[in-house]
Amino acid sequence: MSNWWPLIKIVPIQTNFKFVKYAKPMAVLSIIAVIGSLYLALTPFSPPCGGLNCGVDFTGGVLIEVDTGQTPVDLAAAREALSDTQGRQDVQVQNYGTSSDPSGRYHAMVRFQPPQGVAGPVAVDQAEAALQAALGENIQFTRQEVVGPKVSGELFVGGIVALLVAIGLMMLYIWFRFEWQFGLGAVVGLFHDVILVFGLFAVTKMEFTLTAVAAVLTVIGYSMNDTVVVFDRLRENLRKYKRMPLRDVIDLSINETLSRTIITGVTALMALTALALLGGETLFGFSVALIFGIIFGTYSSIYVGVPIILLWGVKRGAAADDDEPEPVKLGMASRP
Repeated sequence: MSNWWPLIKIVPIQTNFKFVKYAKPMAVLSIIAVIGSLYLALTPFSPPCGGLNCGVDFTGGVLIEVDTGQTPVDLAAAREALSDTQGRQDVQVQNYGTSSDPSGRYHAMVRFQPPQGVAGPVAVDQAEAALQAALGENIQFTRQEVVGPKVSGELFVGGIVALLVAIGLMMLYIWFRFEWQFGLGAVVGLFHDVILVFGLFAVTKMEFTLTAVAAVLTVIGYSMNDTVVVFDRLRENLRKYKRMPLRDVIDLSINETLSRTIITGVTALMALTALALLGGETLFGFSVALIFGIIFGTYSSIYVGVPIILLWGVKRGAAADDDEPEPVKLGMASRP
């Protein structure tokens, strides 16, 4: 394939980048990004989601999506119709479609807390009637969701538990397969990626739902997979080059796996970009979270997980024999 597809030549077979050289400034950048993401995701300190734009899954209430066709959504009229009747609380009306969309249709998302003592289905019927009176009889309702406060609380706790269990299992896996320094680096990298994804949701105000939790879990799996590939090559090189300084072994290991990392990441990003553009509003947040999660995961494998091994050191085994192989001299040769 490389003989007739010239794009493959863009990715060099061998590289000789000095990643460890920039480990300290990258560590400072990572710390600032993590602290900023935590601040944005947690403030204001109000349950259940702090600074995240939690969906009905976690806050409870009613969600209705409205399709007004070729007519722009009158957000003020819709908000007034829902706020002034039936005792609804926390009414939110957001426009997320314009005539520039491929479908050429306008959409709006309505969320509110139903009145006390009113069942969810009844609250939906009342809200739809009020919206039709305000926006016209020709509007369509494409989505209706009702989640009670008890169920939303259980879903929120379940989502957090799922994230913590996933990280714990990944830590055990690394601990059994490698040394504890590797496990520590992997766990720090996972927390780095997860916190930055939460920060992404806080900055963009994308709706944080159970679908977003699924995206975070997927990011954890991808990040760990990429980290294990680098760690495995690092372990092999530590056994092979026992005289080589640790920082040089780390650079060598990352360079040897860089081509595979780039190709795998770009392939995933191409599929996710198509999903974000064509998958609709429901899958947009999921796709964007995965796109940035893959970027964060690739970065953390190079500048978060591995540098921690350099910080704590690692056992190199017995002294090297005189016939220890010479380190590979890497260059910038491209694919033929």
